[in-house]
Amino acid sequence: MSDEHNNHPEAEGKGADGSGHTDEYEKICFLCRRPESKAGSMISLPNHIFICTECMQKSFDTMKNSNINYSDLMNLSNMGMIDLKNLNNQIPKNQRIKKKAAKKEPVKAFDIKDIPAPHVIKAKLDDYVIGQDHAKKVMSVAVYNHYKRVATETMDEIEIEKSNMLMIGPTGSGKTYLVKTLARLLDVPLAITDATSLTEAGYIGDDIESVVSKLLLAAGNDVEKAERGIIFIDEIDKLAKKKNTNQRDVSGEAVQQGLLKLLEGSTVEVPVGATSKNAMVPLTSVNTRNILFICGGAFPELENIIKERLNEQSSIGFRADLKDKYDDDPDLLGKVAVEDIKSFGMIPEFIGRLPIIFTLNGLDRKMLIQILKEPKNAILKQYQKLLALDEVKLEFEDGALEAIAEKALEKKTGARALRAILEEYMLDIMYEIPKDKNIGEVVITKAYIEQSGGPRILLRGQEPKLIGAQ
Repeated sequence: MSDEHNNHPEAEGKGADGSGHTDEYEKICFLCRRPESKAGSMISLPNHIFICTECMQKSFDTMKNSNINYSDLMNLSNMGMIDLKNLNNQIPKNQRIKKKAAKKEPVKAFDIKDIPAPHVIKAKLDDYVIGQDHAKKVMSVAVYNHYKRVATETMDEIEIEKSNMLMIGPTGSGKTYLVKTLARLLDVPLAITDATSLTEAGYIGDDIESVVSKLLLAAGNDVEKAERGIIFIDEIDKLAKKKNTNQRDVSGEAVQQGLLKLLEGSTVEVPVGATSKNAMVPLTSVNTRNILFICGGAFPELENIIKERLNEQSSIGFRADLKDKYDDDPDLLGKVAVEDIKSFGMIPEFIGRLPIIFTLNGLDRKMLIQILKEPKNAILKQYQKLLALDEVKLEFEDGALEAIAEKALEKKTGARALRAILEEYMLDIMYEIPKDKNIGEVVITKAYIEQSGGPRILLRGQEPKLIGAQ
């Protein structure tokens, strides 16, 4: 085998202590499952078993006070009825904890000069995300200030608060895509979790600390790297307080209360490589002080709450506004205030730990057409690349793009509808094209999208013709 195999953490070569564990990962106590960074030095036993001194002492005390016949136990082991070889030798890779690098002197996580300026961050976001200029501007400044805070750490007596964000926007407006693009541009670990799966500790569902466990996994179990990552909690509006119920709200207000310390910054014990704590999963400590939290949600019916507040403020006196003034306001969501989010069901303490609140606009026909063809990862460019591998050129008429955008608006699921529509219309083309090696170009027409005609097919060296016309 090559040297690459021998250097891999999963290789079977023994470490410096002949234990089978490489120096890259920490030893785990077989009994209490704590890593050596928390339990202290380990006692190595045969068959790659490690026990911390505390558990070893407890074992000795138990042996002294019990009446176990250890000669019979050893006979069972020798007869093969108890297999000691595989007890501690099969720790999954995603549950191994990397050792922290030895620090001779303090090393900053970031250098201020390495942090891109807000206008640079926004320019990079513009390459991938269409529209939402206000949201991109807010996020760029917030992220820039957050990582300046991480880089300066305790530079002087002035402590900078965290820039946690709350983004509000209709489904398919680009909330998750914005965060994914941002994390990729900054090259920091990102964990995306769904708030609907979170419950109060002790109930069926994911514990609140599981959001940090996912970030740790995304960072390759590197605690230092995870402590400067980004956690995006989607569907945060599903944590709103339940109204008119006598049952315990274990997945609503209770989860909001549990998230308070994480948002503000605290040290939590999280399982490594798992979303819930149990006796066989090692634990490690992660400090959330420098983790940037971004919460997002569609907040359905929030427009009605905003409209009600605005009507109350402007419906008294001779110059009172009409009740239906805000019915057709496209920017109504942008007029959101903290009191509206509180009325929706989010507790004041939770809102207070998300100081930056901004909204995303719903997508119109023009934006949908731009999303189809302009971003670096545009859907049309993906299909063009797929057909280019078959040496076939793919083009779309402007009328076809408008028809696709119109169909997407009818579905009311934002940009997500575009892919579903294209998959439907490109299915036959992607199936038929490889059959004929003479086809050189395909043009998607408006008639094909409206199901009144077919696409234009151009054979190599010939004039274009229509196929599939009805």
